[in-house]
Amino acid sequence: MLRPLANAALTLAGILALAGCSDSGAATADFPTWQNSEIDAVSRMAAAGGVVATTSMKPDGTLETVAVDLAHGNKLWAQPATMAGRLPGMGVSAPAIVETAPGQAVVVAIDPVKKGRWNAALVARDARTGTQKWTRPVHSTFGPQRCGTYICLSEHTALSSARVVVLDPATGKQLWKLPGIAEVEWSDADRVLLLRLAAHPMIESYELKTGKLQWQQPIEQALGPGIDMSGGWAFGSTSDNLIGYVAPYTNPQTKKVSTFGLFSVKIGDGTINWMRPSVVRVYPSGSPGYAPVVRPVDQQGTYGGFARLDSESGRVVGQIAASEVPGSGWWLAFPDRMEKLGFLKHDAKGAAFDLTSGTSVPVDNQRGWSFCVTDPKPLPLRAQAPGFYSIAAICEYDLSTGKRLATSATPPPWFTGSQDGWRLWRDEKGGVHAVNDGAATAPGMYG
Repeated sequence: MLRPLANAALTLAGILALAGCSDSGAATADFPTWQNSEIDAVSRMAAAGGVVATTSMKPDGTLETVAVDLAHGNKLWAQPATMAGRLPGMGVSAPAIVETAPGQAVVVAIDPVKKGRWNAALVARDARTGTQKWTRPVHSTFGPQRCGTYICLSEHTALSSARVVVLDPATGKQLWKLPGIAEVEWSDADRVLLLRLAAHPMIESYELKTGKLQWQQPIEQALGPGIDMSGGWAFGSTSDNLIGYVAPYTNPQTKKVSTFGLFSVKIGDGTINWMRPSVVRVYPSGSPGYAPVVRPVDQQGTYGGFARLDSESGRVVGQIAASEVPGSGWWLAFPDRMEKLGFLKHDAKGAAFDLTSGTSVPVDNQRGWSFCVTDPKPLPLRAQAPGFYSIAAICEYDLSTGKRLATSATPPPWFTGSQDGWRLWRDEKGGVHAVNDGAATAPGMYG
């Protein structure tokens, strides 16, 4: 999931958008499928215990936490939500949902509350009924996250007393804490990997039950000095490794570009597996942990071609030479299996390449998935800082004409990801869709 801390990252994402092409939209008529157009989902979605939770925007510009039944898509309940202290470039925070027993889960979200020095409250509710379980006052936070069987929360983020707390989802009891600000990038029942956001950012592994530090790895060890997380970051995982991406950031005072690139560490001990400095991730594309696609950038700021990497080894498994990139005015789009790379030109003929061989292929009958909207507008949120954008949606295009296809095909797994056979996504109007097609569990574009 990309976490840009500056609007410049949004511009970069647009410039680098990647497109592909192929026959797509596998038939889903034989699979359980549903859609819910009653809500306007603007955040990522989280699922556990047979319930999907997301943050939705109401017509009046206020936010609410919404719970939906995973099997049928029925809306279960909704409660007011807010973002107290979250930075606009990070996007709208999603609720956290944790399974507390087989078939039972708790949804944890930030509610609007103004009482004394507290600007909001962390509230836990039964996932199915919405019954309140416990609350915790909050001054400022980036929002809750699931970490294994617990809840992780960076709180007091706008204060010098910022810290990370780990909470029992059933009771709200604080189990352990750390000073500073961090984000969960991976977890299981035994450990959690945190990105510690500091002058020298690190990946750190902690024993989940006790908070005991197991290992730490400075990101500068992988990519070099000069890291500035303001450009944004994204993480994904394979079975044994965590793959991270740090985006470039141009300091407005010095005009100097920060260190950026892609790297991989072992989840077990933090050992660096491989590194790809000075490459930018392109959008849309798969999670860093699943078929990352990048462009190299030289010291003069000139972009090279496109390369798809193997997330396990970091090796190039397919690439398009810079000399093949067709001028400007295109957007990138991928087919279902990402075996081709397409350059989409809206309402005009584009181009297509075989990503493995790097050779041009006929663009006729080639389809590709690209962003539905290339000039997104900030959400008209009420009582929130300006500059928040919803999670992007992708649409299918005919690359030979540059026109969007009228059929409502299912977006590919590299975008939606899959969890226990279910794939979830939002359309460009915020409606939530799901299909249970048995796809293997894998991360999507947003992690």
